[in-house]
Amino acid sequence: MNVIEYKCPNCGSGMVFDSETGTLSCHSCGRKDNIEQIPDPLGQQAFSADEVQEYHCTSCGSVIIVEAETTATVCSFCESAVVLGDRLSGSLAPGLVIPFSISKEKAMKAFRKWCKNGLLTPSGFMTADRIKGITGMYIPFWLYELHNKVEAYGHATKVRAYTKGDYRYTETQHFDIYRKLQLNYLRVPIDSSEKMNDKLMDKLEPFPYDLLKSFRTPYLAGYVAEKYSYTDTEMLPRAKDKIREYIESAISSAVSGYSTVNFTNKEIDTRVKNVDYCLLPVWVVHYDYNRLEYTFAMNGQTGKVVGKPPISKAKVAAWFAGISSLSFLSLKIISWMMGGGFL
Repeated sequence: MNVIEYKCPNCGSGMVFDSETGTLSCHSCGRKDNIEQIPDPLGQQAFSADEVQEYHCTSCGSVIIVEAETTATVCSFCESAVVLGDRLSGSLAPGLVIPFSISKEKAMKAFRKWCKNGLLTPSGFMTADRIKGITGMYIPFWLYELHNKVEAYGHATKVRAYTKGDYRYTETQHFDIYRKLQLNYLRVPIDSSEKMNDKLMDKLEPFPYDLLKSFRTPYLAGYVAEKYSYTDTEMLPRAKDKIREYIESAISSAVSGYSTVNFTNKEIDTRVKNVDYCLLPVWVVHYDYNRLEYTFAMNGQTGKVVGKPPISKAKVAAWFAGISSLSFLSLKIISWMMGGGFL
């Protein structure tokens, strides 16, 4: 078992990743270290990838019980940030990471602001005072580079109407169409955590991939992190499904100038050019309202919030009533302008 903690060389306190400065920071004495200059213990040792359920905090000695997917957490007794090194080595080692840039305080503030913007949410929800918990998590993603050879066959028509003498004619020309395309997609993100809702994670996109960094363990200090639940091979079908709509759009855009187009066959050969294992930053918010718990997610880089808030039936009814009244008034005005009268 290997537990990695970062102790401040000045005062001995635990150090954590500071999203504001991008450094490994000590909250006690204010020391800040450049992460790129810190030796990474995972680059110096080799650990077993065996599943271990029990670890010991090196600060207080308490037992840390974690789930099989956890790779970083916080000691529940002394709140020291710990990284589970043996779960980040070998095939379990991420290659890339996008660090958090939004602190917990800013995330809370942004979430409360988002709650207040809900026009149809209950007034009690909009006060945003029922946050049960907010957790900064690094979610495991596979980033695929997919190269696609596409061949599409179909039938198209051009319709022309014209008048000759006393007769009006419609001329229809028929064409066989064929399109051959090479479509390459870079960094197609697919979350590989069994716990996280796939639709919720998809809606958090896009992440700023220009901020990708080579993975180093100090980025995880002070946050919760998980390793992947599914391999890149297991998640490949979902990646293919995700790019399907873009391929369909590209095929349609390749055919223009016709009155009608009907594709009879599409052959799509998708090859995996490259796959990167990446950790992406997400704030997970648990909100308690009216005896129910709602889960929301926030992009830890862009601040985008996604989730399904409760809807106020009274506000919805009032909204429809307002729309109905406006429509009725509009019809009356139109009737009056056309010679009718108000009833």
